[in-house]
This record gives sequence, structure tokens and C-alpha cells, in this order.
Amino acid sequence: QIGYALVPMIARGLMLGPDQPVILHLLDIEPAAEALNGVKMELIDAAFPLLKDIVATTDVMEACEAQASALEQQAAENCKVLVVANPANTNALILKKFAPSIPEKNITCLTMLDHNRAIGQISEKLNVHASDVKNVIIWGNHSSTLYPDVNHATVTTTDGVKHVRELVADDHWLNKELITTVQQRGAAIIKARKLSSALSAASSACDHIHNWVNGTNKGTWISMGVYSDGSYGIKHGLIYSFPVTCKNGEWSIVQGLKIDEFSRAKMDVTEKELIEEKELASSCLGQSI
Repeated sequence: QIGYALVPMIARGLMLGPDQPVILHLLDIEPAAEALNGVKMELIDAAFPLLKDIVATTDVMEACEAQASALEQQAAENCKVLVVANPANTNALILKKFAPSIPEKNITCLTMLDHNRAIGQISEKLNVHASDVKNVIIWGNHSSTLYPDVNHATVTTTDGVKHVRELVADDHWLNKELITTVQQRGAAIIKARKLSSALSAASSACDHIHNWVNGTNKGTWISMGVYSDGSYGIKHGLIYSFPVTCKNGEWSIVQGLKIDEFSRAKMDVTEKELIEEKELASSCLGQSI
């Protein structure tokens, strides 16, 4: 469902830009081959000007997508990888293990969805446009332990740039309700739709790649699950969500942000979960990741 929502966005240029032609490689499992062909038919019927070709297949090697072995054997070493399937952070670590030729900085996971969810909640609370809310942070795992941090977030108003915490003026909402809402948003959408949040996940995946390739706006950052280098005391070698800026196709973790005790505790909880996931995955695979 995420793929179905994502492909027209890519074909319209929302991910890589309005002047970048694309060839879509679409992979699904064998039982879904007929449905996959139907998606290909729809893409042809939409006559997207940027869409130059479509490869729709159940052969992972033909698709050159989705699995570490295929990426290792077929993909360019400088390819950019975004892992969406849960547990996304640990899946990205597993992919890195089995695609060793791809640099660690080129393997990321999606927390931009949680980033956008936090922005959406703040914009509704303050009755402002989402585009006016900047620099929220998602720390940690794409799970129910993630921590949406608003301590550095701002809102552009008619009176200038203001801090979110100052404008909301409700620590209970910021420290309790907002965090719980963002953590449980996926489950709430499944309850409402009876299906997962495919549209918002696809849109956020587009945002993630667009920022990574084209760069973040000056003075702003986004949240990405990236390989920890030990920044902010997070264990080296985890895929952990940090605030990052992007330039020239590279991401960099934002440094020097003040972390209060409340945030430190939340960041440690989600780090602990990621360490446990890594240990479990290593045990199941019979080798360290």
C-alpha cells in the first residue's frame, strides 16, 4: 500500500524534482504478480511525462531493489537506501550487514513520518500552517518509544520566529499528550481506516529522499534514522533517529543542541530498545550485526 501511494509521487517529480526523468523498478512477491501488473497498467495510463520506463517484476535481482543481497550484487555503491518496513531501524542494520559494499552513510530508515506527525499536531494545536513549524526532532527508534522533542522547535508568526514551547504554553500537552499521540499515531490510523497509514508514509518517504538529495533549507533540519557515530552519547553502530541537515547528497547530524534531563531520559529509553532489538536480531541470524 505504501508503494502504491508512493509511485505516482515519484513519477510526478515530487521526490527527485520536476526535471528529473525516472525509471521505476517495482518488486512484489509472486502471488501479487497480477496486481503488480495492474499497477504498471495504471502508471502507463497516467502518462506521467517524467516516467521513462517501468520494470515490474517478482524477481528481486531484476528489480535490483528491497533485499540486501540484491543491493550488494546489483546496485551502485553510491546508491541511497531508505528502509521503511518495520522494525525499520534494525532492518537497516541487517541490510548493512549483508550489503557491506554500501557505505554506512548511505543506509537510512524512515522517521520523517514521525517528524511530520509531530509538526501536524503542533500546527493544529496552534492553528498555524505546517510549513511554519520547524526543527522538531524525532530521537531514536521508529516505534512506540520514539521521542518527539520540541525544545528547539520554532514557529514563524507575524510577530517573528517564536519557540513552540513558549507559544503552546502547556507543558503537560507537550510532555505527555503530544508524545503519546505521535508514538501511537500509526495505531490510531489503523483503527480509523482499518488499514495502515500508507499515504502519509509514502509522502514522508518522498520528503526524506527529496531532502537527502536536494538539501535541507538553511537553518532547518529534519529527522532521519542514520548510523550513530556516538553523537549525543548514543551507542556507536545503532541506526538511531537524529536531527540532520543535508547538503550535496550527504546528511550530517546537527551538533551542539542542549539536552535537558527529561529529553535525556526519553532518548536513553529508545536507545535501550534499539540495543535489545540489535541483540535479538543478532541472535536470530546467528551472527553479530
